[in-house]
Amino acid sequence: MAEHSSLPPHLPASRAMALVLAIFLLFCCATGARAAVAIQQVTSEKGITAWLVEDYTVPIIAVRFAFNGGSSQDPPGKEGLVNLMTGLFDEGAGNLDSDAFQIRLDDAGAEMAFSEGRDVIYGSMRMLAERRDEAFELLHLAVEKPRFDAGPVERIRSQILSGIVANENDPDTIANRKWIEALYGAHPYARRAEGTRESLAAITPQDLHAAHRAMFARDGLHVAVVGAIDPETLKRKLDEVFGGLPETQHLVPVPDIVPKLAQTVQVNYDRPQTSLRLAYPGLPKTAPDLYAAAVMNQILGGGTFTSRLFREVRDKRGLAYSVDSTLVSHKHASALLISTATSSERASEALEVVREVVRHMADDGPSADELAAAKKYLIGAYAISNLNSSSAIASTLVQLQLDGRGIDYMQRRASYIDAVSLDEVRAVAKKLLSADPAVLVVGPALAGGVKE
Repeated sequence: MAEHSSLPPHLPASRAMALVLAIFLLFCCATGARAAVAIQQVTSEKGITAWLVEDYTVPIIAVRFAFNGGSSQDPPGKEGLVNLMTGLFDEGAGNLDSDAFQIRLDDAGAEMAFSEGRDVIYGSMRMLAERRDEAFELLHLAVEKPRFDAGPVERIRSQILSGIVANENDPDTIANRKWIEALYGAHPYARRAEGTRESLAAITPQDLHAAHRAMFARDGLHVAVVGAIDPETLKRKLDEVFGGLPETQHLVPVPDIVPKLAQTVQVNYDRPQTSLRLAYPGLPKTAPDLYAAAVMNQILGGGTFTSRLFREVRDKRGLAYSVDSTLVSHKHASALLISTATSSERASEALEVVREVVRHMADDGPSADELAAAKKYLIGAYAISNLNSSSAIASTLVQLQLDGRGIDYMQRRASYIDAVSLDEVRAVAKKLLSADPAVLVVGPALAGGVKE
């Protein structure tokens, strides 16, 4: 789901922020992606740790943080609770109601946003360095003292409900629900993060406060800060923002699950284009062969214009505009997903070509030339994709913390990829791609059904 954000619509501070952001973008273009990022670990007096990248190029501070939890913590019958909560942190906090909070946020020239994933709640703030005291105080109120007043709760609930109603007859939304339920069954990952009409109606402000108390605690917190702030100042701000939170989270245990493969989910819909999705086994982020799998995936379908799938499905046969594969690793489940869309009359052909490309990769693995090209790309593209702005760097650093990578991971990553051998890639290809996948078909029923 998209982040809930507060974007100032008013006057002086907003214009100043827009001007600074424009200057910032010019600096980003001029300096390019940063090949080396100097990361400091900062620990406050209350024991709150953050990764800091000092950067005084422009007077902006980007803060990104995450709490363990996410939509998998929604109680049965109250699906959508965490999603609703993330829409309310800037809708009143402390002694400020919604209007007063938004005015103060605008006056401070700051932007605040929250969102949820299956296993994490994300938060971020971008502020002018000269207004950091006001901005950090508002972030402190939002994080520690959200109000969840009845008026804003009903307004945000209605917005979410409107989206649910609008998507009730959308074939792709329906298909995605059936797909997730088929893969995960009764597991929390199968629940609808946005909720349902019934579950949204059942959520009370008391539920929101209880979820906040359970998840917003220091032992589940991960923080990264990039910009014009020094370590000693940051230490004080960390304690101001997060120091009053409880020490320990109270999360409901979520079991690990292996997605159910070897099945076909057909969503019949009369339209000229058919969407196809295949799920194969994946790997957890702690797997020793994860880097071999990343290289293999790059060769299979990760490369936009260079992958085998792109070459066979689009270039040679013109079956689809795009086709790609990706490794998905959640905290409690993982998979390798392949996605494409094609004209409905050629959907059976496209699906067979995809499966044939996968079979060849499983049986024979890549060539030495493919291995070398994939390594070069994965090493070179990392900075461009993850380090091209202060906010992107902060997001990357928080994700590295969530993944348990260590503060020097950026320096080590290239060596891990470079060390991957051809035999290791061939082994992981056989391991993941020899399985019978789960297949999702959205469109007219395939002629002759789905071939095994």
